[in-house]
Amino acid sequence: MILVRHEIGDVLRDFRQQKGRTLRQVASRASVALGYLSEVERGQKEASSEILASVAEALDVPIATIMREVADRLAVMEGLQTFPDLLPDELVAEIEPELSLR
Repeated sequence: MILVRHEIGDVLRDFRQQKGRTLRQVASRASVALGYLSEVERGQKEASSEILASVAEALDVPIATIMREVADRLAVMEGLQTFPDLLPDELVAEIEPELSLR
């Protein structure tokens, strides 16, 4: 069985290690208990959206990037083919009018 919390934990650990930060540094910066963050990284605890946002900020990584990595890993585990990143023109225009393809 695929557990999302395991993938979230793995992704958070990967980003933390890529940034060269210790668990203690990230926990302190995110105002999260060290033990709790350790359990999240090991997939033993479910992290709330607030905790995820705090950890993402502490890692200087957008939450969307973290969630996208989790989604990509889940897709691979489920045997889904990945698709190119395409946003509808309307969404792009709403978010960044200067990037609209129109």
